[in-house]
Amino acid sequence: MADKQVYRLKGLSCTNCAANFEKNLRQIESIQEAEVNFSAAKLTIFGDATIEQLEQAGAFDHIKVYAHNQGTPRIPVYKKRENLLTLSSLLLIIVGYSFYFQLGENHVATVGAFLLSIIVGGYDLIRAGIKNIAKLQFDMKTLMTIAIIGAAIIGEWAEAAVIVFLFALSEALEGYSMDKARNSIKSLMEIAPNDATIKRGKQLVQISVEDVRIGDTMIVKPGEKIPMDGIVREGRSFVNQAAITGESAPVEKKVKSTVYAGTVNEEGALVVEVTKLSEDSTIAKIIHLVEEAQTKKAPTQAFVDRFAKYYTPAIMLIALMVMVIPPLLGGEWQTWMYNGLAVLVVGCPCALVISTPVAIVTAIGNAARNGVLIKGGIHLEQLATINTIAFDKTGTITVGKPVVVEVNAIHGTKEELIQLAGSLERYSEHPIARAILKKAHDVSLLEATQFQSYTGKGIVAFIDGVCYKVGNAKLFEGYDLPIVSGGTVVYVGSDEQILGYIKVADQPRKGIKQHVQKLYQLGIVKTVMLTGDVENVAKQIGEESGITEVKAELFPEEKLSHIKRVKERYRVAMVGDGINDAPALAEAHVGIAMGGAGTDVALETADIALMGDDVSKLADTISLSKRTLRIIKENIILALSLKVVALLLVIPGWLTLWLAIFADMGATLLVVANALRLMRKTAEIDSHSRDHHEIT
Repeated sequence: MADKQVYRLKGLSCTNCAANFEKNLRQIESIQEAEVNFSAAKLTIFGDATIEQLEQAGAFDHIKVYAHNQGTPRIPVYKKRENLLTLSSLLLIIVGYSFYFQLGENHVATVGAFLLSIIVGGYDLIRAGIKNIAKLQFDMKTLMTIAIIGAAIIGEWAEAAVIVFLFALSEALEGYSMDKARNSIKSLMEIAPNDATIKRGKQLVQISVEDVRIGDTMIVKPGEKIPMDGIVREGRSFVNQAAITGESAPVEKKVKSTVYAGTVNEEGALVVEVTKLSEDSTIAKIIHLVEEAQTKKAPTQAFVDRFAKYYTPAIMLIALMVMVIPPLLGGEWQTWMYNGLAVLVVGCPCALVISTPVAIVTAIGNAARNGVLIKGGIHLEQLATINTIAFDKTGTITVGKPVVVEVNAIHGTKEELIQLAGSLERYSEHPIARAILKKAHDVSLLEATQFQSYTGKGIVAFIDGVCYKVGNAKLFEGYDLPIVSGGTVVYVGSDEQILGYIKVADQPRKGIKQHVQKLYQLGIVKTVMLTGDVENVAKQIGEESGITEVKAELFPEEKLSHIKRVKERYRVAMVGDGINDAPALAEAHVGIAMGGAGTDVALETADIALMGDDVSKLADTISLSKRTLRIIKENIILALSLKVVALLLVIPGWLTLWLAIFADMGATLLVVANALRLMRKTAEIDSHSRDHHEIT
């Protein structure tokens, strides 16, 4: 396969234009494969071609091509070519109507003004339409071209000029709306700075992020954005990483902490070792995955595309019948030809075709800006139909870091028990040891010697000549152990007796019960916790979290089997950490990974990744998916209803050409405006809790 090259596009106005552009690119001999992403305004080619060649392929729509890392320039509204032509067309229509009322409908000045308006505003449209007719390609530009030429033939110059103007205005407004939807992704692309301050010897030099290499030492001052992913080697600060994880509060960063490109260092200076190249950074992966997600058509969008393929020829056939049949039965041919042209115009599928992609693009962009990565419209739609959620326990329902929840001394004091346990566990990296050491941070630890570790049991060591033990029941086999329920029990004792025990447990996430309750409000009827932990601990966590069913002591393959069984009756989503839960995530209708930031496995395995460890984002994302599906349905119904109403106006002869184009433009603007409501961050859950009744 030839070299892959990626470009940014400006001026890509419609899905049909994107398809034609892609077709033209594939005809260039030096290009083996080309893919145009309309939603992200992005071009990927395999092969070799100059920007001039690429722009020539898109000349029919005045598409401009820019290097991927260059970005596209922001052009003021009043400087855009299409807007200037639309305004000029309007001014000429005003001049034409002034002649119309003063000199008459058929005066050469009147006809000349309207004809000039048609040429100025509709040159690109008519040229593309004539080419399509020659190739027997029927899209909205073909329909409009036929209508304009037909109106001119029967002497309706004013109506033809109004059609051109309103279509140009519709295209301009549609382009503006699509750019607004795309900006939700573009804002992500502009998060990370282009330069980094790198330490070279004793010098600090500022270089492009593309020239920074893994292992370089990066200096990040307070208030600066972090340019590259890396690990903190010196310093301590709080970093706002909302752009990556959606977390509202800044996160403390110290030595060995991971930092991400595009996040903001708020307080102290940080010395960071670069761990990823700029193109491999977490934000770069998010942008890439979001853009790829937009190319994957949702089921509704695929249906609309198939429908539009047959819809356009059907409209042309209906228009032809309107033009031919009534005159054959004695009707006025000019009147019915006019009505047929109006049918062509009102039947333009523009509103229908754009109804789904603009909603999907807006929703995916909204989610990405709030720390949720949705990897395709299909997953967004499927999430709206989910009625059961299966959760992994550790790191999902719980924090994933065990803490000491109880200290019970049988002999001596609690402080002495923690001191002994901490003294033996001080060199261990086990999570339970870290929990005990955290509890013992205010205690002076004793000097222990002759350490001996017993895998799966615990530690034995000597303090002041006395042998002490810290571990589980296996280490204290033969001792009279107290019965303790719930959590993981760490016994502390000597050769002669048990001195006490420390209970360690993973804690439910803060507010987890409220978050689960919100899921029920959104129409989730069943929640299941799947865990490898012991049953008594799992049930306690499940009860504290509001989970309806708990399955404990499961191996990964047993989690997979359970998901398969649940799928037989329910629409199920699986929420896990994306590592040992990978099989279950893949098997569920929707796989959702927790804590995706910096976790390649989570980003690759799951359909949806919650970039921060914030389970509250789950309810927000389900709410967003339901809103998106509802808006898509509204858009389709709205687009088709307006077409049907307008077509019915043909029967009494009330449908004029200008009313037809106004109806088409109105439908397009209504569906776009409706979809852009998804740019709001969240919606009140109560207002959407009714949605599940029509879905489940």
